[in-house]
Amino acid sequence: MTETYVRVEDLKVSFKTEDGIVRAVDGVSFGVDRGKTLAVVGESGSGKSVTAQALMGLVNKRNAQVEGSAWVGDNELISSSDDDLRKLRGSMMSMIFQDPFASLHPFYRIGAQLAEAIRVHRSMSKAEAREEVLTMLRRVGIPNPERRIDDYPHQLSGGMRQRVMIAMALINGPSLLIADEPTTALDVTVQAQIMELLAELQEQYNTAIILITHDLGVVADVADEVAVMYAGRLVERGSLDDIFYSPEMPYTVGLLSSVPRLDAVSERLTPIPGQPPSLINLAAGCVFYPRCTASSRVPGDRCATERPDLLQVTPTHAVRCHLDQEQREQFANESLAAVTGAEGGAA
Repeated sequence: MTETYVRVEDLKVSFKTEDGIVRAVDGVSFGVDRGKTLAVVGESGSGKSVTAQALMGLVNKRNAQVEGSAWVGDNELISSSDDDLRKLRGSMMSMIFQDPFASLHPFYRIGAQLAEAIRVHRSMSKAEAREEVLTMLRRVGIPNPERRIDDYPHQLSGGMRQRVMIAMALINGPSLLIADEPTTALDVTVQAQIMELLAELQEQYNTAIILITHDLGVVADVADEVAVMYAGRLVERGSLDDIFYSPEMPYTVGLLSSVPRLDAVSERLTPIPGQPPSLINLAAGCVFYPRCTASSRVPGDRCATERPDLLQVTPTHAVRCHLDQEQREQFANESLAAVTGAEGGAA
């Protein structure tokens, strides 16, 4: 059996603030194979983006503490020096950020920015780099690349700017691509085009993709595996079918219940009650306990005082919850049946 290409083990990221220590990522572990997509989902503030930034070496270690280990192939990232990480970024691993307009320099033409990304990692003349930029712009679907190559970012639409960011991320053929909310602020048609483009390029380059998103509709279309985060912790992990058809953690069930559905009988969505907790003063027990509508099914005060372990319930499915498996399945079926008006699993 081949070893998982991207391996993250017990990753922790904490920040010192005037109010206390913010535990943004607390013991996260996962893996991704080449040619596969792992979707990391959760509400804002759950630690998704900080996890990605830690892998890329973009967390400022002067005011943050990063622990654990993360491997891309034979390269360990957490203990690597800044110089070593700079060599890996753009060549072995790349990241697409949420806002392409903020990520592209407004004073430089897009062709010059893409060419710079090439020449940082490879010895190549300006003319050769320009030809490679044109090839990549065609590949990501930029119309009239011979003209667009000399445009400034503000001259492009949001969808085209995102395509330029994808071109920049993939221009050196990285083996790991981290996409942080790549379809934010784009209309649904452009969203579908961007995700289809990523899938095509993934097949072409055999890239491992970590997709960070809160949009479960995007997840359903592209992910092979799903990791659900809440308050800095991984609360459920499994295959796409595990998460969408057999969810067990009440938080995951809540996320699925709050998504608009064509088969729903109710005219209103079912939101998760309450607000995400402060990452400074997390409860001693389950981080989801204050908002969990299933906690009354657990005897005693285990949910409030005892942190549940991430338990492997099947070879592909792991859940962090004090409910036993029968109780978790019953709660999921009841909650999702209330949305669809029928018995059975999720999406």
